[in-house]
Amino acid sequence: MPAEYAPAWFDPLSTEQIANTICETFERQPLVSMTHEISRFEGSGLYALYYRGASVDLYLPLASLQIPVYAGQALSSNSATGERVRERYPLHSRLKQHRLSIMEGSLPIAEFRFRALLLPDVHADLGENALRFGYTPVWNSKLKGFGSKEQGATTRQSKKSKWDTVHDGRRRTHGGVVHDIEKLAIETKAHIAQQVSDYEELPWPHPPTDTYLDLDIP
Repeated sequence: MPAEYAPAWFDPLSTEQIANTICETFERQPLVSMTHEISRFEGSGLYALYYRGASVDLYLPLASLQIPVYAGQALSSNSATGERVRERYPLHSRLKQHRLSIMEGSLPIAEFRFRALLLPDVHADLGENALRFGYTPVWNSKLKGFGSKEQGATTRQSKKSKWDTVHDGRRRTHGGVVHDIEKLAIETKAHIAQQVSDYEELPWPHPPTDTYLDLDIP
């Protein structure tokens, strides 16, 4: 008796499919060097940071893969109030802040790249969630605190973040070291090893690493 047949189901406008399309398009954008000041541009959207060096042993397994160390978004509206942000350059400003954090954390800025894509807020949110779920970037998960801002007395008195514990040096005050740096390093290495192991299981395709344009813009 012949096996039963049922056609496949495909919804091109499903949330999952839209997120996958955003991520696939995002990953076809050039990797841009962070060595120089980033030229200012208007708009909001999705971004990610990548390690592309050979001197930081902790992140060396990621250097040849499209696995970001951090993924984020910069929106055109305030998520708490719905009001428009007065800043004309939210995505550029976020990248500029991250560039400074990397340098103050005694990391070699020449070995980092960023990728960015201008998007409406709702799509930037979908893309960020998909990148975080698909890759679990190490600075979003194991070494939290990289993207935090020092905003007031209460924030300054809070405990030192895991990121600042491993990459000490940012110009900010903390309520003291509470994390074990050696334990964090071990946990981070295990997390990265798992990322590499799961690399081919993404729901969206990504071409070989050497097909990506790497830009060094002075």
